[in-house]
This record gives sequence, C-alpha cells and structure tokens, in this order.
Amino acid sequence: MLRLTSGVIAAACAVFMTTTATLAEPAIVYSVGGKFDGSFNESAFAGVKRFQDQGGDVREFELERDAQSLQALRNFASRGASPVVAIGFNQANALGQVAPNFPKTDFAIVDMVVDQPNVRSYVFKEHEGAYIGGLLAGMASKSGTIGFVGGMDIPIIQRFLCGYKQGGQAARADIRVLSNMTGDTPAAFADPVRGGELAIGQINQGADVIIQAAGGTGIGVLQAAADKGVLGMGTDSNQNGLHPGKVLTSIRKRVDNAVYDSFQAAKDGTFEPGIKVLGVADGGMDWVLDENNKDLITPDMKAAADAAVAAISDGTVKVHDVVTDGACPF
Repeated sequence: MLRLTSGVIAAACAVFMTTTATLAEPAIVYSVGGKFDGSFNESAFAGVKRFQDQGGDVREFELERDAQSLQALRNFASRGASPVVAIGFNQANALGQVAPNFPKTDFAIVDMVVDQPNVRSYVFKEHEGAYIGGLLAGMASKSGTIGFVGGMDIPIIQRFLCGYKQGGQAARADIRVLSNMTGDTPAAFADPVRGGELAIGQINQGADVIIQAAGGTGIGVLQAAADKGVLGMGTDSNQNGLHPGKVLTSIRKRVDNAVYDSFQAAKDGTFEPGIKVLGVADGGMDWVLDENNKDLITPDMKAAADAAVAAISDGTVKVHDVVTDGACPF
C-alpha cells in the first residue's frame, strides 16, 4: 500500500506543475474580419504560421463581433494559455478587464497600449511607413492627384494619412491628396463594398494612385483601382499579389513580427510587459518590392524610397505624428 507522505505529495505536485507549465500554449484572438482578411489579421496569422512552422502550437479564435473579445480572452487565460495575444485596438477594453484577473498569465496586444503589469503592448509608427507610401505615390502619379481610403476614423488612421500627405509633398510640392474615412465604428474595417465606392469617387476626381488603410475594407479599394485602371497601394500585409502589376507597393505593418516575438519570448522565458514601439528603423514598418510590382517601381523611385528609409531611421527626416505632434500641417 502506497503511503502518501508529505514528501511524496510535494514531489507529485512539482511534477504536475512542471508538466502544466510545459503544456502551456500561446493563443491569439484575431480582430473582426477573420484571419484571412488579406490585410491586418492575415499579417498576424503570418506570425502564427512562422511559429507553427518551427514546431509550436497556437490556439486561435476569430472574432465575429467585438463583444466576443472579453469572453475569448478570458477563456484562453482560464485554460492556461500564455501568452494570450489580442489583435487590434478594439480589444483594449476587454483586455484591460481580463488581465488583472489572471496576474500570472502573460498577455500582449497589437495596435494599442493596455497599462497592466502582465501586458506587452505593441504599437507602430504608422506615419513613417505611410511617408514612404506617399513618396512613391507622388512619384508614380501622372495626374498630380493621389487618394487615401481609411477605415475607422481614429488617431492611428489619421496618423497614417498625415504621413502619406507629407511623403506625397516630398515627391512634389503641388500634390493633391484626396481622403475619405469609411466609418466611425470597427465595422469600417470590414466593408469592401463601401471601400470600392469611396475609391471610385476619388478616381472620378482624378486620383490615379490610391492607398488603402482600411483592413478588409481595403480589399474593395484595391479591386476598384485595378478595375478602373489606376494604381492601388496595399497596407499591413504584402498585397502586391492581389492584383499583379496594378498595386504600386504595400506598406507593411509588421504585425507578424510582433506576434511571433511575443510567442517566442514566452517560449524562451524572456517575455516582459511594457510598450514596444516599432518603426522603420526597427523593421516595424517597411515597403515591398517583388515580382508583382517590379515593373512599376523605377530606379529613381527605389532610390528615393531607400534614401527616405535611411533618413527616417537616422532622424534626418522627421515624419509628423498627429498623436504626439498635434494636427497635421500638410
């Protein structure tokens, strides 16, 4: 008969705790629009895929509506997942409620700051990447008019718009920039039909290059641009291949790097809370040149974009940030 002494019980508990820790898996809650939205969520999924390809397991949940965020985050935490990564600013309120209830669980959020001692917040210098986009758009435009279709009218998107305007003016001082926001709720990031309508409106006003900063809505923007024979410009993930030869470039927000970084840090035991700000110099924002757009980017355009990346990185060029610097002067 086995006698359960205190020593045996302690040893058994230690084994159980070690096994439980070993079984802890990261989890991710995608924003509304699904992980195959061709944009923001899909960039996050690319980070998940990279971790999985290296042998890691990840639990996933795709929000159908924002109200599901609280329950999804809580469910993952209660089942021992760590870190639990929330994709999108719209999950900040839910994460702010859940994180204090699970102080031993690591959390991360992309595109917003949640000030909790167990949360790592990833934010990006969108304006820096947008500057490159505006520079290339201004150089590519024949009409002198370029367009911008944003999703929800929030500071992140206004920041992107201002950087785009500044880059456009760097290309040509007389550039005309048309801009529209899709809406004032998170649903503005998941309405490709409306995105297409706004793009057509700008094309009818002379825009011959249009960038989308609208998540899934932007798929409609790029489709409309391709159909009307003007150039689109992608964001978040590499969207050059959606319409080869008709997407000037993609300004990537490296959400994939943020997701992968959070998973890998937890795996290595180096996960730390706090704010991580990722810009051009950090590889957090970049532009894409590949087989799908190589014939659209002239040597002068590439040289100008590369020079701008270097100048932004070393501080020679300061891109205006509406969040910290005030209203856009461009």
